[in-house]
Order: sequence, then structure tokens, then C-alpha cells
Amino acid sequence: MTLTTKAAEAAIPHPHRRPAATPQVVGGSRALALLLVVTGAAGVLAAWVITLDKFKLLEDPNFQPGCSLNPVVSCGSIMKSEQASVFGFPNPMLGLVTYGIVLCVGASLLAGARFPRWYWLTLNAGMLLGVTFCTWLMYQSLYDINALCLWCCLAWTATIVMFWYVTGHNVRHGLLPAPPALRTLFDEFTWVPPVLHLGIIGMLILTRWWDFWTS
Repeated sequence: MTLTTKAAEAAIPHPHRRPAATPQVVGGSRALALLLVVTGAAGVLAAWVITLDKFKLLEDPNFQPGCSLNPVVSCGSIMKSEQASVFGFPNPMLGLVTYGIVLCVGASLLAGARFPRWYWLTLNAGMLLGVTFCTWLMYQSLYDINALCLWCCLAWTATIVMFWYVTGHNVRHGLLPAPPALRTLFDEFTWVPPVLHLGIIGMLILTRWWDFWTS
């Protein structure tokens, strides 16, 4: 077999021949970029306000945050709880860093940045940890502290929305393995998972203080 024949055969696709692995670099749509900028900014805003109020509360134990509206919507009760400083410092200080990172990622995507697979998966994993932490804080808020913080609710909403949309992006682009049905869901109905997630939380809040809301 001549060298020319070998080259010709090599150029013909073979059903059992796998293409050489290449680094997968993927960008994001303008809509996703804007969503990350908005949710990241919302998270930074919420974390910043809570941090400032926390410092004021440390200086003056009688300080009442502006979002303490009634016995249920009481930011002061949340800030005074042990759960507000899980890692030995106020939780929102962690949010200032993590939400700031999301904001920077969104701005980078708006500028046309493209990231490798490991970057997207790391971002997704970080958001999953964020959603898990927020879920624990929600449970503590509803069933242990027995109060709500409006700024915390804003941070929870931002975290849930950014998590589901980044997950959908990774599934659609094959960065996360998923069956065809799930890929179709995220492709055509990306809004469904975050809406269902937030709807469940809204129902829990509604039923937890049903007597108060209806009185």
C-alpha cells in the first residue's frame, strides 16, 4: 500500500474511529452574561447591606435594621442568630466575594470571553455549594429562627437563578453529561427549574406563617 493510499484512507471517516480529544472552550450567550451580571450584582448588594447592618448591630445591640418590619420579617433576629456567622465571621462577607466573582464572570462573557470545560464545571460546582448553603439557611430561618430577612431572600433568589441557568448552559453544550430528554428540557424550557424551585420556597414561606399572612 502506497503512502498516498494510506493518506486517502485516513481521511475517510471510520465508524469506530474517535476524533482526537481537543480542549473544549465555550462562551456564553448575551442573555446568560446579563443574567450573571444582574444576579451577581443583586447578591453583592444584599451582602453589602447585611454586612453594614451587622457591624452596626455589633456596635449597638439595640440597633434595628431597616428591613425589620414585623415579627416575621425581622432582619435583626436573623443577624443576631448563631447561624448568621457559621464560619466564625458574618455570612454576607463570604457573599461579597462569591457574588463578586459571578459578577466578574458575567462581565467577562459580555466582553466575549470563552472558558474551558473545567472552568464552567467549577463555576457550576461553586453555585451548587451556594444553593446548598442557602437551602440550609432557609430551613434555619423558617423552622429554627422563625424569621425572614428580605435581603437574605434576595440573595437566595439570585443564587438559585444563577445556578439553574449555568447548569442549563452546561447541559446544552455537553459540558455536563445528561440524557436527551433533560437536554431538551434545558434547551426549550430553561426557566422551568428555577421557577419551580422558587415556587416551592414561596409555598413553604406562605404555609409556615399562614396565620400571620391572613390575619
